[in-house]
Amino acid sequence: MRLGATGLESDVWLTADGAAVLDHDGKVKVGLRNRPIASMVRAALPAHVPTLEDLYATCGTDFELSLDVKDPQVAATVVAVARAAGGDAPRRLWLCHPDWELLKGWREALADIHLVDSTKLRMMRQGPERRAAQLAAAGIDAVNLFHEEWSGGLTTLFHRFGVLTFGWGAQHEREIRNLLKKGIDGVFSDHVDRMVDAFGLA
Repeated sequence: MRLGATGLESDVWLTADGAAVLDHDGKVKVGLRNRPIASMVRAALPAHVPTLEDLYATCGTDFELSLDVKDPQVAATVVAVARAAGGDAPRRLWLCHPDWELLKGWREALADIHLVDSTKLRMMRQGPERRAAQLAAAGIDAVNLFHEEWSGGLTTLFHRFGVLTFGWGAQHEREIRNLLKKGIDGVFSDHVDRMVDAFGLA
C-alpha cells in the first residue's frame, strides 16, 4: 500500500478452533509433513500466517480487501471480524467464491459486504450474458476472470448489467495496460510498481 496499491488480496481459511487466517496454499509444514490449516489450531500455526484480525490491526481499514473464501464456513467469521474492525472494513470487503449460487444464498445476510463470482468463461455454460443477468438478479457485485479471458466486449456486457469486472494474474505491465484498455474495474497483480505505472499511463 505504501507503493500505491489501493487494495490487498489473499486466501482465507478456517482453523480447527475457528480463526480466519490468511494463506495461499492452506497447508503448513510441520516436521516433515504438510498439514492442512483446517486441522490445526491458530496457536500451532507458524508466525508468518496472520489472522484477519492481525491484518486489520497492522494495516487499518482504509483499503479494499479481496478474500478468496476457501472454506464456505469461514465466511461468517470473516464478516464478523470485518464488522468488529469498524471503519470502512465491511463496505470495502470483497468475498470471492467460484459458486455464484452459494454467493446468492449469502446476499441477504451479508448486505453490507461485496460478493464476487470468481470463475472461468468455460464455467458459464449458458454463456456470459446469461451469467451477467443471473449475477445482477442475485445482487452479486462483480465477476473475476483470468486476465487473458477478458475482452472489451465482455467488460461492456457485464457493465451493461451493472456487474463490475476484475482481472487476476496480470503480472506484466503490458497485461495490466491491456486490461485497462478493455475497461476493467480492478486488477490483481503481484507487482505493485507495474500496476501503478500502468495506471499512471492509462
